[in-house]
Amino acid sequence: MRKYGLFIGGEWTETGRGARFPAVNPFTAEPWAELAEAGQGDVDAAVAAAVAAQPAWAATNGATRAAILNRIADVIVENAQQMAVYESTDNGKVIRETGSQMLFAARLFRFYAGYADKLYGSTIPLDSPTIFDYTLREPYGVVALITAWNSPITLLCNKLPAALAAGNTIVVKPSEHASVSTLEFCKLLTEGGLPPGVVNVVTGAAETGAALVRHPDIAKVSFTGSPGVGRKIASMAGEMLKPVTLELGGKSPNIVFDDADPEAATIGALAGIFGATGQTCVAGSRLLVQRGLYNEITERLATRAQAIRLGDPLDPASEMGTVANQPQFDRIIASIESAKSDGARLVTGGGAAKGAHLGKGLFIEPTIFADARNDMAVAQTEIFGPVLTILPFEEEEEAVRIANDIPFGLASGIWTRDISRAMRLVPRMKSGVVWVNTYRMVAAQAPFGGTKESGFGRERGEAGIMEFTTTKNVMIDYSSEARDPFAIKN
Repeated sequence: MRKYGLFIGGEWTETGRGARFPAVNPFTAEPWAELAEAGQGDVDAAVAAAVAAQPAWAATNGATRAAILNRIADVIVENAQQMAVYESTDNGKVIRETGSQMLFAARLFRFYAGYADKLYGSTIPLDSPTIFDYTLREPYGVVALITAWNSPITLLCNKLPAALAAGNTIVVKPSEHASVSTLEFCKLLTEGGLPPGVVNVVTGAAETGAALVRHPDIAKVSFTGSPGVGRKIASMAGEMLKPVTLELGGKSPNIVFDDADPEAATIGALAGIFGATGQTCVAGSRLLVQRGLYNEITERLATRAQAIRLGDPLDPASEMGTVANQPQFDRIIASIESAKSDGARLVTGGGAAKGAHLGKGLFIEPTIFADARNDMAVAQTEIFGPVLTILPFEEEEEAVRIANDIPFGLASGIWTRDISRAMRLVPRMKSGVVWVNTYRMVAAQAPFGGTKESGFGRERGEAGIMEFTTTKNVMIDYSSEARDPFAIKN
């Protein structure tokens, strides 16, 4: 049994309350680690450590911050395999994905290291010829990063290196359902040379997160998670007029036109919903297929879904792991039963997956429903699991209408050989990300975020670091003329 404390001021500390809670391996259904549950006093201590470290970190020149971020990237690569084991053990995601995610985390550190000494301001020509005007990009100060359980290190690194490059100090609150990899990540930050107090981690449930959001010395909050929790965080932050970045859920449409490559579209649909056991905010859980390919794509997907290899997340041969935790498992099963009751046609799957090689793991069969209506709950509600809903459409206009007729707006996909159609449809998709003839593709350089109930603000790319800076404007009057004190000068 591994035991973890809180990471505050560069040291491992026990919670002042002495409270602890278990981390449960979703494959074995057994506790494998014990975590500290932070109270208000612990949150205060973590924020105080970040406040104390912030002036020196902000004053560190960009080249030095860049060097530290690059060293951290090196350490991540050196420890990628072990970090993948921690994450797969904690949340049941297959190691073939968590391993690649660790390398992507290193890529994000290198990307933002390149920005650390390039946070340029601008000079602005004004109407008055004797006023020199320029802007500065400055850090917020201390920011709170709150992450979800499905991809803890990826979600953290979507935020952390950008916030660090900009000169902020950090308090992280990972999900109580998957905290181990984040705590282990602190060791890599220290090894990479990050000064004490620049990054601090408190673990616990919703009360810990609320104490962090409400803390008066937290200047900005960045959250990844469900829309319901996102609303609460936005409300709490709004009471104190704190800016927030919210990366929330999705119910993404993946549209296949008759002229698409059937094999490529099938692979894209599989990746979109069954990759990561469907536990990803960009999951292409709504597959819209034009009538000409509808039966073929449905049959292809059923055949491929039935062949997906479920198994031990730490086995490189496994293609789909467990659901991350029991509450999520129960929600997915309830959604499947609701879809059956609503009249969607079950094509394959439809329940918990059993087998000697699966043990007590929280496995769910790759599940496909066809002939669904867009007003069904299975087509409107984020399930966050390996459940695909296939909806037929006739014409392009109908596809656009169905695709946008959801409360979410994170991602969408278009499969067509007609580049004119693709270019015509991209502006009409109400989502922050549009993939054409691919799906679930990421890049450090590309901004990521949503619209509607999928949140606001952007992560990754240049936009990601701008979320962690504020603009200061400076005016210098070098004229020698007297002015009228009772009239505004312009």
